[in-house]
Amino acid sequence: MQPRPAYPLPAEALRPLSDLPGWAEDDHAAAFEAWRANCRVRRVPGMAEACRDAMAVDLLDAAAARDFFERRFLAQPLPGEGVLTGYFAPIYEARRTPDAEYSAPLRPRPADLPPEGGAYADRARIEARAAPDALAWLKPEEKFFLQIQGSGTLVFPSGPPVRAAFAGTNSQPFSGIANTMRERGLLEAGQTSAEGIRSWLAAHRGPEAGAIMALNPRYVFFRLAPEDGLPPRGAAGVPLPPGRAIAVDLSRHVAGDVYWIDARSPLLSGAIPAYRRLVTALDTGGAILGDIRADLYIGQGPEAGLEAGRIRHVLRLYRLVPRP
Repeated sequence: MQPRPAYPLPAEALRPLSDLPGWAEDDHAAAFEAWRANCRVRRVPGMAEACRDAMAVDLLDAAAARDFFERRFLAQPLPGEGVLTGYFAPIYEARRTPDAEYSAPLRPRPADLPPEGGAYADRARIEARAAPDALAWLKPEEKFFLQIQGSGTLVFPSGPPVRAAFAGTNSQPFSGIANTMRERGLLEAGQTSAEGIRSWLAAHRGPEAGAIMALNPRYVFFRLAPEDGLPPRGAAGVPLPPGRAIAVDLSRHVAGDVYWIDARSPLLSGAIPAYRRLVTALDTGGAILGDIRADLYIGQGPEAGLEAGRIRHVLRLYRLVPRP
């Protein structure tokens, strides 16, 4: 791993924001408000100064917000290309007791779970256990995707909705199932979006779908909390602004850093052609590994899930650094 570049960087490594691909087309006012709202995250000294300046001004229109960023920041291109994916906060129906459709238990953190990194049973072995302490019961394919997203909202036939919050993992590696499903001819190339996978799993619910889901040994445990109606919080501890937050590999990046994403050439059918916008690193994930790898938070609910599930774009990343 390369060491994190120090501030300030050599002038030849930086470029003005106006040179960024698609910079002029971004909604700079929305980008400013989303960035300013997350100034509570720990910052390097130069970024902290920019945050203080931002907190001292009123709401900015698009032109003023663009000028604010251009006067205070430069862009550092990160070498190479990678992948942008998307994630969301799902809202799923659930039951208090199991039935033929809602047959998958949402499990709490087990008492014998070792600290993160310690060996524990894989998905197949955990699922083979009884679940007398299940927090709720979901459709199997929806529980699988809730585990991938890490948190979400559960809606029961009666009573208020509740938040299913992340409570730990079995420390097994995350393994996506899309490539295997394509290689086995279960889904066509370009159709391995989250919605395509979920529909296949629902249509083959039972041992066939269970065997496919077991290809991902990673298992997430949950706890239930009151649903406060606020956006979910990421690893940085602040609410995630839809469309303006990314999950990154925190061994390669710093929470709170600001980036320009230039993501093009979608690999999945029905995807938006490009994502070019200012975002802040506020989260992380077990499948988000490497320097040029990001997961864009889209929002809550089924529409956000449909968009997020279609994002698999070629990514270039630019880190914004304070001007000297």
